[in-house]
Amino acid sequence: MQNLVEDFLQYLRHERGQSDNTAKTYAALLGKFTAWAETQGLADWHDVELKHLMAFLLHERTRSVLPAGRPAVTSGDGSPKRAPGQASAKRLSGESVYLEIAALRAFYKYAENEKILPANIAENLSLPRRWKRLPKALNNDEINKLLTPEEIASPENLCDQAILELAYASGLRLSELKNLRLEQLHLDAGFINVIGKGNKERVVPVGRTATAALNRFFEVGRPKLVTPKSPANVFLHSRGKAFASVTLWLRIKNRVKRAGIERNITPHMLRHSFATHLLEHGADLRVIQELLGHANIGTTEIYTHVAGNRLREVHRKFHPRA
Repeated sequence: MQNLVEDFLQYLRHERGQSDNTAKTYAALLGKFTAWAETQGLADWHDVELKHLMAFLLHERTRSVLPAGRPAVTSGDGSPKRAPGQASAKRLSGESVYLEIAALRAFYKYAENEKILPANIAENLSLPRRWKRLPKALNNDEINKLLTPEEIASPENLCDQAILELAYASGLRLSELKNLRLEQLHLDAGFINVIGKGNKERVVPVGRTATAALNRFFEVGRPKLVTPKSPANVFLHSRGKAFASVTLWLRIKNRVKRAGIERNITPHMLRHSFATHLLEHGADLRVIQELLGHANIGTTEIYTHVAGNRLREVHRKFHPRA
């Protein structure tokens, strides 16, 4: 069963052009099903029926997720059980179940189209309604704290400064920042070419402040990080190699701490701040969609709710009869 999953993942990468993160997510989700199927004595995808998919999803919906570091305690039938003095385990989130159904449907659609399986039994699985989470953005005070240059102009600090300025100025994803290459920059013309999800290319403007931070990094910082084996990535860590996603994320979080910002800030919040602040200052939603690289305007529309909350705050604060 796992061999067919691998064929599907290769199809996602090479024919659909999906990102590595998407392929890894699908691999993990389908791996859960194949592991469960093995416990049920299912050795081939041809043996799987709709009732098995339903049983698996029921198992996932009722499966408990224990806090990190807590050993699982099971009852006689293998079901999870709370240990004495142990806090109750959390149920698997609806979002996780949604993703598992989406992965199964995508896999079966591929298998049916390729004539590997006779029918797409997963098409009868209905996706649960997803609650839209409003994106969290930084306020102006937090942006100013975060983007204030550090006193020590080390190559690493100059690199961090350029990353943060570009992330806020252009709304790039973490993966787009770490994969950005020198040939994608056109700073004299004030824009960059970004390769986003599904290898889709878009043109994004770069502001003056971000351009200045990048130029200073190129003049003073990056030459000290480059080694003979360094790739053409714009941003390099202290050993002259391109960042891994986790490493870049930690660098941003450490910078947040040094800036004296108390609340938990993720790299994606800079992207949310980019979109929210554009909308609050009158930018057209379609333009923001293009800048963010959203395939669907519905994905971008979530920022209208954030802007609406901001309008209500301003109204309550300044209107005499609010």
